[in-house]
Amino acid sequence: MKKYIKKIIYILITGLLFGTNGCTDLDEELYSDLVKDNFYRNRLEVLQAALRPITHMGAWIAPSGQNGYYYHSELSSDQLAWPQKGRHGYDGGDHFRQHYHTWTSNEGRMRTAWTLLWTGVGYINAAIEDISAIEDATALEMTDTELESILSELRVLRAFHYMKIMELWGNVPVVTEIAYGQPTNPETRPREEVFDFIRTELEENVPNLQPYSEELIGRVTATAGYAMLSELYLNAEKWTGTPMWDECIAACDKIIEGEAGGINGTPQLAPDLLETFGNTNRNARENLFQIAYSRDGGNTLDWGGFFMGYDNIKEVLNVGYGGWNAFVVIPSAFDAFEENDLRKEEWFLFGPQYKYGTDEPVMGTEEWEGQPFVYVNSIRRESEGDTSSEGSMAEGEENSGARFHKYKSGTLDDENYQENNYVIYRLTEIYFNKAEALMRRNDGVAPQEAVDLVNASKERAFTGADWPDAMYTTATLTMDELLAERGREFIFEGKRRTDLIRFDKYVTASWWDHEPSNDPNRELYPIPSNQIASNPNLKQNPGY
Repeated sequence: MKKYIKKIIYILITGLLFGTNGCTDLDEELYSDLVKDNFYRNRLEVLQAALRPITHMGAWIAPSGQNGYYYHSELSSDQLAWPQKGRHGYDGGDHFRQHYHTWTSNEGRMRTAWTLLWTGVGYINAAIEDISAIEDATALEMTDTELESILSELRVLRAFHYMKIMELWGNVPVVTEIAYGQPTNPETRPREEVFDFIRTELEENVPNLQPYSEELIGRVTATAGYAMLSELYLNAEKWTGTPMWDECIAACDKIIEGEAGGINGTPQLAPDLLETFGNTNRNARENLFQIAYSRDGGNTLDWGGFFMGYDNIKEVLNVGYGGWNAFVVIPSAFDAFEENDLRKEEWFLFGPQYKYGTDEPVMGTEEWEGQPFVYVNSIRRESEGDTSSEGSMAEGEENSGARFHKYKSGTLDDENYQENNYVIYRLTEIYFNKAEALMRRNDGVAPQEAVDLVNASKERAFTGADWPDAMYTTATLTMDELLAERGREFIFEGKRRTDLIRFDKYVTASWWDHEPSNDPNRELYPIPSNQIASNPNLKQNPGY
């Protein structure tokens, strides 16, 4: 393993949580020795420190987050957009620049994403340092083995943060320690070195993780670790120039064959389209790594802000939340689903909207005020007579585009109302990753094993009568079709940017009103300008 420069990172008690400063803004309060001395008195407090970075992670990886990784992954890709809808949603052109790939190094939401991700690294570094200093595990009613396993969890979680940081920004510092002396500015490391650091951390620590089980939901376990390795290896050729297809297949097999554990035994594909994302999904056997949320526990997975329409949606779903009417499905993405694809029915809100349990129409409140509310597969000013143009990001209305309905909270009287966990990795993705690695290893041609893996997932989306015509064969499962099916299966899951880049479509493909830039520099975001100003050792990415 290369020797990485160990730099300092500062942990804020408040500021970084709300995106006000960056990890390289060095005029910050230091993590307090006094707090440490009064903490780590028992097993519970060790676990609290180890789990704090995971609760923070929801702020950047989940659709309830603060304009973090999820926002940038989805709104720069070919499935979701946040168009202006009349007087709402322009927001200084932020979402337009994501959609059209015209962002600059001074984007406020990108600064927030940077801050959130590096804050997570800071929390992890602090926990690793503090837990490593514990001399007597038995005094905390723990074993040395358990303590070492928790440290491996933290190192794996840190590698996951770095994988996402590297994916967005490429060449970045590697920061692994807290220091309490004079501030220093971490230097940019080449992407290949960052990749090697992530790979080494995962390969050394994933074998030490506990097998996944019901008792460890929300923890970083072996299934999570091997899923991370699967993702890292699958993207290795794009990120470093060196393919790692065999390594990807081996990591997938660890999960598929049950060696990494699972909920109620070996992981299994969900039998239908609803179990994985429903409000009892904490026990879904398909899930491999999830952030534990609970409304009853005071920590709700609230996707409503980004994904729900205005308050009239409460009447449709019999729920207590509305939203900003923000994200919509791009028309070309909705068209990618066949009409007999059950995902099109189950995972979207589309067409006329009725009050829950009735045939009484819900009424519009903006362009369609006082008229029956109907979600349409277009983003244009139909209330003003435009029923044929392509439309644009500037021409949306309150009902433009199909809407999110993949996660379902249940109704207000459901005993599990809003008890959904957020799924980061699930078995279906492992099936797809292995299938893709098999195809890429075979010059893009699908062997039967790859076809079987993808069909095992896709079959849930069709009735028995429709399945013979929908199933893939070695002739029909091409690389382009695999990318299309990944899009259908993982829509709304924060995966799309990574897939498009790996398939060389992110800057070369057209979708709806987006024209390709054909600029490979746009596959990376710029280092935020305020970070460059704060730390002269950071180097800006090419093209910015």
